Amino acid sequence: MAIYDTMQYIDCSVATYCVGLAASGGAILVAGGSKGKRHALPHAKMMIHQPFGEVGGQVSDIEIQAQEILNTREQLNEVLAQHTGQPLDRIAKDTDRDFLHEC
Repeated sequence: MAIYDTMQYIDCSVATYCVGLAASGGAILVAGGSKGKRHALPHAKMMIHQPFGEVGGQVSDIEIQAQEILNTREQLNEVLAQHTGQPLDRIAKDTDRDFLHEC
């Protein structure tokens, strides 16, 4: 999210281009480009999904890690909803499993 946050923080507009496949965090970065400056080539694809995490340790540690993954999922879904104009429930449904979108 550091690159995305920087894109949102700077004053100048940011053009993004999807060439081939923008998957996972790449899809977040393409979506985070300035409105009117997000581009995709004709055969480009974007893939979104929920965060992946591996947890281990004591039960209390697993609970903490699981909650952090859930928080990250919500954050990413909100970012995608904000930049795509899609409702949050639609984004949540689409990111439940790998979702490949042809641009």
